[in-house]
Amino acid sequence: MDRRDEIIRLQMDVINQMTRNNLNRIADDLWGVPSAAPTPSTTEEQPATPAAPAGEEKKAQQAPAAAEQPKEEPPEKIEDLKKELNEYIGLHTVKKEVESLINLVTVQKMRKENGLPVNDLSLHMVFSGNPGTGKTMVARLMARIYKSLGILSKGHLVEVDRSGLVAGYVGQTAIKTGEAIQKAMGGVLFIDEAYALTNRGGNDYGQEAVDTLLKAMEDHRDDLIVIVAGYTELMEEFVHSNPGLESRFNRFLNFPDYTVQEMMDIFDMRCRKSGYELSEDARGLLRSLLALLSLDIKGFGNARGVRNLFERTVAAQANRLAAQPEVTREMLMTLTADDLRAAEGGQLAEDDLRDAERELEEEAAAQANGVENGEK
Repeated sequence: MDRRDEIIRLQMDVINQMTRNNLNRIADDLWGVPSAAPTPSTTEEQPATPAAPAGEEKKAQQAPAAAEQPKEEPPEKIEDLKKELNEYIGLHTVKKEVESLINLVTVQKMRKENGLPVNDLSLHMVFSGNPGTGKTMVARLMARIYKSLGILSKGHLVEVDRSGLVAGYVGQTAIKTGEAIQKAMGGVLFIDEAYALTNRGGNDYGQEAVDTLLKAMEDHRDDLIVIVAGYTELMEEFVHSNPGLESRFNRFLNFPDYTVQEMMDIFDMRCRKSGYELSEDARGLLRSLLALLSLDIKGFGNARGVRNLFERTVAAQANRLAAQPEVTREMLMTLTADDLRAAEGGQLAEDDLRDAERELEEEAAAQANGVENGEK
């Protein structure tokens, strides 16, 4: 072999080795474990996969265990869940309906265990009411209640709206809706503003999402609960827009707006949990302010509006204290009337506040008289 042939042979060896190394690196990137690339020198007697280093072999052996699903939490006691429900502020009608539903499901389960006929219950629900009235909070609790009663296997909640179900191209909506359903299997699929699926006109893909949803509710009735939510009037139109929806959604829970006192209680609860307290002048101003804001309850947002007001008040207190030469523990805990005014941009008109509170008091008195006369 002359010098030229020797150089060519060495070059080919180098090229083969580089090719093997590159293919091994590609395999590592794709699968995360060393893998041999096919090479011209591979024979039946030679292993296609080189022996992994001791550390890599140990990782490969541990990989299946790491991929295992985490253990599911055991069902909570139904008594504990009932107690949690009753601790919610307001929602008196909702609490009664949920308690009744728990009793119905419990008795039906006992009948089944005793070999007695049971009704085919539809547990899908319609939650109606303005924003911030606790619909998502109660839906999450219902998922846990259904798990406690043995209706659902996981008891989690998956929250979506129209954008989480409807795609912009033909054939894609069924896939997108199916993915959301799959995530919710064993739990509750909570669809907020569900009426947006059917009020866009004839050429919209929302109906495809509804059809896919109805089929899944039928196919997976043993391990999937669907709760649709939104404004009362629009939710009634949504359910009655399709016979399939009417037959599956026959449980309605209406979430009333919070009263001024209930919103006061929510604000106080946030203060307690965060280590704040209202000064006396702030308490009177807060009541008047909530009375004014509740005149546009949809715009204010009920409990959500109270939370936002609390956060703005805390920010206003921080700005006030930052200018103080010395700050005490009591000052750090106290929210003042000035903090509330600053939270609302300093645009509160005292006359408007008094008029709003007077109007609400007159309305409450009129309702009380109506109930009293009706009882008589």
